[in-house]
Amino acid sequence: MRNVHRSAAIALFMGILPCAMIASCRSDRLESSEGANAPAAAIQPAAALAAPAVKTPDNYMIAFLGDQGLGENAQAVLRLIAAEGAQAVVHSGDFDYQNDPAAWEAQINDILGADFPYFASVGNHDRHVFYGEGGYQSFLRARMHRLGISWEGDLGVKSSFAFNGIFLLLTAPDIFGAGHAEYVQQKLAADHSVWRIASWHKNMKRMQIGGKSDETGWEIYEAARKGGALIATAHEHTYSRTHLMSSFQDQVVASRSDTLVLSADDPATPADEGRSFVFVSALGGRSIRDQELEGDWWASIYTSDQQASHGALFGIFNYAGKEGLAKFYFKDINGVVPDEFYVKVNAIERKDWSAK
Repeated sequence: MRNVHRSAAIALFMGILPCAMIASCRSDRLESSEGANAPAAAIQPAAALAAPAVKTPDNYMIAFLGDQGLGENAQAVLRLIAAEGAQAVVHSGDFDYQNDPAAWEAQINDILGADFPYFASVGNHDRHVFYGEGGYQSFLRARMHRLGISWEGDLGVKSSFAFNGIFLLLTAPDIFGAGHAEYVQQKLAADHSVWRIASWHKNMKRMQIGGKSDETGWEIYEAARKGGALIATAHEHTYSRTHLMSSFQDQVVASRSDTLVLSADDPATPADEGRSFVFVSALGGRSIRDQELEGDWWASIYTSDQQASHGALFGIFNYAGKEGLAKFYFKDINGVVPDEFYVKVNAIERKDWSAK
């Protein structure tokens, strides 16, 4: 595989107003399905998302990772992200493993900067100090405010927002609250972005290749697939990616091509047209585990059995100026690229930008 090197400046966010300018926030606390003692200020109303739609910039690069930790390996991955020219990060849970939100924030800021777009779903190792003053969520909220990005819901737990024309869902099935699949279904049904990303931390056993058991339920996987969103997960400290799937629960492969064509289900037809794929990008720095499972629905597997090192998955959206085309590659800190593939979306099906 070829190594891929790109450099780009952090893109300016367009057409998105800060939350503070759109919705007021209460200072009291409440008990909710989003999580025990979730601050009411973290749960933004849907009105906060009212903003003009924008087209995703050409060659917009996002790095995907999880299971990070503190120290040399985690910092090496962050330096790789900077060197590749990534313009944002989606972190699918498990931050520093030391219940030290300030140290985790400082590690990110030291390498990527305090104003770098860094978005995260809560992981099981983050839950005890996620909420409250000085908790992980407080740092995530502060970053969103600095960037002028508004969101709806309980940030990192059951939340959604748009940035640079990309619609992102950050949820936490089997960690905090319930109703995550219904939330994903509802938000994707109402969204018309070309690019949609659903991120959560935990897995189902057959959607990872290590030792994890069934944890999230199949419903959230199928809701994201039917909504035409690509699915970012972590939790099992490996890298793996499925083929394009027409059913995650039954592990039905729709295509084995290295160009994966995402599509949403049309509720007006009896057929299920939903097509998507799942990746586990969990080599963010904590540890590297072996392969324990296999299946013909896997397109790529990278574990200690394949001499894996820490790294991240990179996605270049609107690749080469082509709306609805993305190039993805996983790259480790030694420069090895074990997986490279393309993703396409029918852009006209989602949003006809040619009319703008």
